[in-house]
Amino acid sequence: QVQLVESGGGLVQAGGSLRLSCAASGSIFSINAMGWYRQAPGKQRELVARISSGGRTTYANSLEGRFTISRDNAKNTVYLQMNSLKPEDTAVYYCNADRAGWSYWGQGTQVTVSS
Repeated sequence: QVQLVESGGGLVQAGGSLRLSCAASGSIFSINAMGWYRQAPGKQRELVARISSGGRTTYANSLEGRFTISRDNAKNTVYLQMNSLKPEDTAVYYCNADRAGWSYWGQGTQVTVSS
């Protein structure tokens, strides 16, 4: 089992920045890719960014380079730096980790961007 705990969400004005963190615990050895997804009200959960164990990154095309995912393997933590936030970035952000064919999810952290 892998437990994921997100932090760093909150309320920010448009144009501002937030940094999300996701700490993994439990059976953390052999965790492969980790990532961030988000779900806005009335919409499906969508990929924001993913990072492999080797550091290769993938981003949603819609982000236009505003977000950066990073990973500290020594701390078993993945980060999402979000800059130039827009009201349409408002959503619950979920951390995800893949290990041994299983996919694990955090409880989510709310990000609200006011106009």
